[in-house]
Amino acid sequence: MTTTTPRPIPDGVPERIRHYIGGELADSADGAVFDVIDPVTNEVYVRAAAGKKADIDRAVAAARKAFTEGPWPKLLPRERSRVLNRIADVVEARDKRLAALESFDSGLPISQALGQARRAAENFRFFADLIVAQADDTYKVPGRQINYVNRKPIGVAGLITPWNTPFMLESWKLAPALATGNTVVLKPAEFTPLSASLWAEIFEEAGLPPGVFNLVNGFGEDAGDALVKHPDVPLISFTGESSTGSLIFGNAAPFLKGLSMELGGKSPAIVFADADLETAIDATIFGVFSLNGERCTAGSRILVERSIYDEFVERYGEQAKRVVVGDPSDPATEVGALVHPEHYDKVMKYIEIGKTEGRLVAGGGRPDGFPTGNYVAPTVFADVKPDARIFQEEIFGPVVAITPFDSDEEALALANNTKYGLAAYVWTNDLKRAHNFAQSVEAGMVWLNSNNVRDLRTPFGGVKASGLGHEGGYRSIDFYTDQQAVHINLGEVHNPAFGKA
Repeated sequence: MTTTTPRPIPDGVPERIRHYIGGELADSADGAVFDVIDPVTNEVYVRAAAGKKADIDRAVAAARKAFTEGPWPKLLPRERSRVLNRIADVVEARDKRLAALESFDSGLPISQALGQARRAAENFRFFADLIVAQADDTYKVPGRQINYVNRKPIGVAGLITPWNTPFMLESWKLAPALATGNTVVLKPAEFTPLSASLWAEIFEEAGLPPGVFNLVNGFGEDAGDALVKHPDVPLISFTGESSTGSLIFGNAAPFLKGLSMELGGKSPAIVFADADLETAIDATIFGVFSLNGERCTAGSRILVERSIYDEFVERYGEQAKRVVVGDPSDPATEVGALVHPEHYDKVMKYIEIGKTEGRLVAGGGRPDGFPTGNYVAPTVFADVKPDARIFQEEIFGPVVAITPFDSDEEALALANNTKYGLAAYVWTNDLKRAHNFAQSVEAGMVWLNSNNVRDLRTPFGGVKASGLGHEGGYRSIDFYTDQQAVHINLGEVHNPAFGKA
């Protein structure tokens, strides 16, 4: 779907989005570009440099030089912390501009994009504090030996980020990678390169040395593939689809790279009969329709105890119909436009599949009043069987499947009955049940009587097809550093005397 009436482009959009290599903006070596589309009109509004292997090679060389010859890895933690706090200051000072560009580029509602910009600043503040407060292990054998752990930055970190909440998720990787003294090459998602293009000026203003941060735009099969396979990039942090994660895993294996991968999800929200029903409905509405449903931790399968099932479905469906779909730039909008027509088509195909697999309670297609753009009405299917595709497969849009259960055991079996294991949400006033369920559910993160509220100190990651490794808090410090054990002898040396006369 297209329209001939383009939207006004926000202030701050460059004439062309370029790479940033060694402290300088750069075009692709072969001059290639790709179109960037406004999700409300599906019109091209800017073009971006399309990076390939030659551009990745230049960026890695710049990052490697900054690591081996530059001051950044050798700075004291407090000195790096000051730079990270200045980065947070700049992000906070520009939060409205960042949000406007992010909303325009991704279709996210402006109010939610503003929250993501502020979270990006908080990510830098958190790791600025953590590297100063960080303590490492020391083990003593009195009078004989001291053993201690020495952490060292690893080198060039390859960061590959997704198109949902791109600026915030870029900060989630950039902050710990930089805090620990590494240099980086960022490959942002091709659907949403606009907000990533702002990092260069932010880092320059904050005083990050040239070459420490490098950015190459482009497609996964070109720039992303070259970054994963580059021999001078010892670690890769990736957020995206599980199928892409599997490909990265295979391509990185010959180089024995460190990998951190946060992948797809089909997270369950389990609502027991003793739950606070109104609160559970509010939370599960927000959990799947916020961020346009384009969130890895969305509670897109709702499992409801049968005694309250009919009431829950009726109330949930009526509330879903009242969710405000609108222009992403309108502060009243709760669901904006999906990021790209390719993704819109995928979500709409799943909705058509859902009409054969469940009872349509709300939505089911394009909302009234939106003849163009990537708009999808918040869609609710009830009576969905556990073998249905809309129960098993990640849709990544404002679509939810509701299924009844009769016992705690059935609820657990249904919750675990997918290949994914990222998040789970449990609603019950039975404390024993809540904790037992949390320990049995196959999910990297569980929220009890809560929506997705993140504490940055806790590990973030999934199990099964939802990921490999964890980041967050000290887990990020672990991933972005080498841990070297140092042993010091304090007393008489006790060596076995081989071959002595």
